[in-house]
Amino acid sequence: MTPVELSRTVLRAVRRAVDAGELSVVVPERAVVTVPGPGGAGDYATNIALQLARPAGQPPLKVAEVLRPHLAGAEGVTGVEITGPGFLNISLDRAAASTALVRRIRREGIRYGHTGALTGQVYVLRVPYEVRAEVIADVLARIVGSQGGRVEVEHREPANVRPVPAPEDPTPLGPDAARWALLHPAPHDRPRVTADHLVQRESNPLFRVRYAHARTRATVRNAADLGFSAEPGEPTEPGVPIAQAAQAAPATPSGVPATLLPLLADYPRLLATAAPLPRPDGIGTPGRLARQLVAVADATLDLLPATLPRGDEKPSAAHRARLALAEAAGTVLAGGLSLLGIDAPDHL
Repeated sequence: MTPVELSRTVLRAVRRAVDAGELSVVVPERAVVTVPGPGGAGDYATNIALQLARPAGQPPLKVAEVLRPHLAGAEGVTGVEITGPGFLNISLDRAAASTALVRRIRREGIRYGHTGALTGQVYVLRVPYEVRAEVIADVLARIVGSQGGRVEVEHREPANVRPVPAPEDPTPLGPDAARWALLHPAPHDRPRVTADHLVQRESNPLFRVRYAHARTRATVRNAADLGFSAEPGEPTEPGVPIAQAAQAAPATPSGVPATLLPLLADYPRLLATAAPLPRPDGIGTPGRLARQLVAVADATLDLLPATLPRGDEKPSAAHRARLALAEAAGTVLAGGLSLLGIDAPDHL
């Protein structure tokens, strides 16, 4: 269950409480779901009870107590705990959640994270005649399009997309490296247009992203040569919560990086953040996407050594599950690079 899906689950719990006459509120359009803060518990937390307390005319703790059984009964939820002034802390079935996530990514392919949430929405971006602004506007159009919306780009003032300009023409880097050089930094940061973006080594974030994708494809081919294929399942040892694992050790005892599943689960939410156009938080989405792909790539490269059997070891259910996870990670890398307008080769 991704944070976006869990947010919908929280809203359905509110709707059930309203329909049962236990709360008298207008069901909000969104519920914020985050990693639990200090003193929290479980995999995710929501402040929906605090959000609804005033319109409901009840203390946040009372609202949380009303919502708790409706949320605890949702599919995939194994427990709900109330902490602090009324935060609902949600524990998920880790095995079911990770398996469902990998199955979904493999089913949806590079369209994972695409929705129709912005259908009918048209955003007008006014950009100066400057290469970085135009590239960012192009990627925003791709991301908004992935959510069902449409972007119209106009070259006129006053501009509402005005990142720090490129210090020089990035064309000599080639189309992929040039786009990465302009997109990877935050819009308010000065981009580096240097040959560093062309080096084929780990110090180059673009290389790591493309290399991780190519490695996942090679691993799938190697697994086929060994006579086994991917099968989604539980690739990690029990006991590490899905979201809090991102703050834990780099890898679980099974060799699966703790950050990978949370990063894959968070991908749809990241694409949805392009919606606040033309505010700066929406304009920064291309850079955040590029940087998240780097994090996915690094976690994927940590996963791959544990994906194939070693020596005389026979393929196990864990190997098949890790292969499915690696394949899903490669799919997210390919989909993200596509939205950035960058090629994702199968061989490097």
